[in-house]
Amino acid sequence: MFLSEIPKEFRSGHQQVDTALIQVSSPDQHGNCSLGISVEATRAACDVAGKIIAHVNPSMPRTHGDSFITIRDIDYAYMDDRPLISPEAKPESDVERRIGEIVAEQVNDGDCLQMGIGAIPNAALACMGDKRHLGVHTEMFSDGVVGLIESGVIDNSNKKVSRGRTVTGFAMGSEQLYRFVNDNPDVVFLDIEFVNNPVVITKNPQVTSINSAIQIDLSGQVCADSMGHKIYSGVGGQVDFLLGATFSEHGKSIIALPSTAKKGSLSRLVLALERGAGVVTTRAQVDYVVTEWGIAELRGRSLAERVRDLINIAHPDFREELAREARDSLRLAV
Repeated sequence: MFLSEIPKEFRSGHQQVDTALIQVSSPDQHGNCSLGISVEATRAACDVAGKIIAHVNPSMPRTHGDSFITIRDIDYAYMDDRPLISPEAKPESDVERRIGEIVAEQVNDGDCLQMGIGAIPNAALACMGDKRHLGVHTEMFSDGVVGLIESGVIDNSNKKVSRGRTVTGFAMGSEQLYRFVNDNPDVVFLDIEFVNNPVVITKNPQVTSINSAIQIDLSGQVCADSMGHKIYSGVGGQVDFLLGATFSEHGKSIIALPSTAKKGSLSRLVLALERGAGVVTTRAQVDYVVTEWGIAELRGRSLAERVRDLINIAHPDFREELAREARDSLRLAV
């Protein structure tokens, strides 16, 4: 299900929560702990759980928003000071850098950004240093946002929801990121049912959602959760934000991905999704698709136009084959 729906499942009682295992900050003088960098659906789980067991971690930042839980509501707790999970930083590849440049070109001053998980959103953020008055309303963010906030590029001044503040549900990144959000009232961690609600998202003007995919077929169907029958991730919030961007004033959605996989041996742009692959985002919802070879605009385009433009941003090694498949299977002249 969509990430925005998980709290509803908990609070409605449809999905029972017997025990919530959570990680929190040390309590303050009033006995309040913070859920820190992971509020998302954890807030809702705590609201309905029959029992709460907490790892009290002094290294967990104290974040603002919907993150607080009183020590009196915790049934069992243990103290253990240990570093938070921090993904290993990898050098930015040439492909990621080029995709980031193309994505950043589509971002205008005053846009409100949602970034998915991975290297490509960070590469895009690294190319936005010349933008002004950007905002952030996103389910998660990582290190790429911090530099833009500190430089004044992101000031959240054009937003309607929580103007002046960065809105998120969870964060994952370096120790620098965790220090940045610690006791920072300009960053609010809110319940994901609110953050990812398309009705809330669309209240902000110029919403630009930036997400990735595993495969995209030549009609524009997006698979982002599985490799054939093998589940790779949850559905997440991609559709939540695509819908929010669609109905936002001057909003747009971008799906960005490398053109190939497995060291260039497979094309990610395919005639048809792999058998068993899930369609996370339908072809009716996608505005732009970006690879390192360029950008294809799908909104309002015919099937023939979509096929032609997506082939043009596929890796050159696969374009002739894709065109032949489209002619043979779809009976399209491309």
